[in-house]
Amino acid sequence: MKVLVPAGAALVAVALGAAAAVCAGPAAAQPAVKSDDSCFFTRYLRGHTVGEDGHTLFFNVDGKWTYRVTTTGACLAGVTPSDPIVLRDRSQGRICKPIDLDLAVRGNRCIVSGLIRLTPAEVSTLPKRLQP
Repeated sequence: MKVLVPAGAALVAVALGAAAAVCAGPAAAQPAVKSDDSCFFTRYLRGHTVGEDGHTLFFNVDGKWTYRVTTTGACLAGVTPSDPIVLRDRSQGRICKPIDLDLAVRGNRCIVSGLIRLTPAEVSTLPKRLQP
């Protein structure tokens, strides 16, 4: 399990489980990453930013890639960049699809509905405040 701290900060491994509250809401239709070259290991997560829509996170992976993670409902509404995000992977550290991530923030467990590696062109169109 990993705890992400403010954008740009290092990841800290924690031994406690995530909280049991579950966010609910309609699932956002997002295609999942499918090819092996789009997988990443949680040990390479370097930072995150929180989208303004209440259900999107952007992760910096090894300083090379940016991934967009979407959740069902507005699980991330009101979350600030300084709020720790608890990540537990379900696949021995290798993340390839949404089901591989168990995400919690502020004691609320979030259901991950989408995981997409952004192209460099897509990353460049993100506002600076959203680039992890």
